[in-house]
Amino acid sequence: MNQISFMSANYVARPLGYRMTRGWGEGDKATNEAFRPLETFGQRFIGMLQDIRALGFKAIDLWLAHLNPLWATSEHVATARAALEQHGLPVVSLAGGFGSTPEEFEASCRLAVALNTNILAGSTAMLDKDRPFVVATLQAYGLKLGLENHPEKRPEEMLAKIGDSGDGVLGTTIDTGWYGTQGYDAAEAIDKLKAHLVHVHLKDVLAPGAHETCRYGRGCVPIEGCVQMLQRLGYQGGISVEHEPEHFDPSEDCRANLAMLQEWLRAMERL
Repeated sequence: MNQISFMSANYVARPLGYRMTRGWGEGDKATNEAFRPLETFGQRFIGMLQDIRALGFKAIDLWLAHLNPLWATSEHVATARAALEQHGLPVVSLAGGFGSTPEEFEASCRLAVALNTNILAGSTAMLDKDRPFVVATLQAYGLKLGLENHPEKRPEEMLAKIGDSGDGVLGTTIDTGWYGTQGYDAAEAIDKLKAHLVHVHLKDVLAPGAHETCRYGRGCVPIEGCVQMLQRLGYQGGISVEHEPEHFDPSEDCRANLAMLQEWLRAMERL
């Protein structure tokens, strides 16, 4: 069965008491500010891991606002490593934006290695600025960059962005919710991008044209069809449960999403 993980960005609105009114950047800023102080980092980080483990998850995708290479010291990283090991939550990927300078991108790569993951799932402005540097750095650190679709309306746009895959170090992290927001069939996108799949963010959204995430089966994304497509293609990588509401705690929805995903995977295995 594919490794299933919990996206820690699901808690983007948590530091704001689930009263996020000015968009993603507000939650990102609040989360960075909450987790940055070293004297309280361990307590906050461990508390988050305990909550995730209590939902039944056994792996995590770590959003950079929870451990950002722009502010993380060696003490932050050591504390996070110990907590992740203690709670049995390996890091499947780092998630977020990986910088706009060579120094920032390389710091993200060092953090990935320190946390024993080989996947960067997100984006970096460095790809447009200096693609050879990005490819060479990924190769040097033994990492893959899965570019996540947000503005891309069709998989052909992502294929153009991936271009020459740099000996396999460049690919895509499919965000099914964003394809739903763009009004595109996410299962079809998976099929068209099958040769470049690095990671999957499995997310449902209520309706095209907006990005209001919801419990699986309540939105416009053919979530079960996406899982079936991944299985038909023989995808062996990780699947991240992603649901980032601005005005309520997604924990119970994520617990339900995990159960549904596990059942779909078991059903495909029985065929």
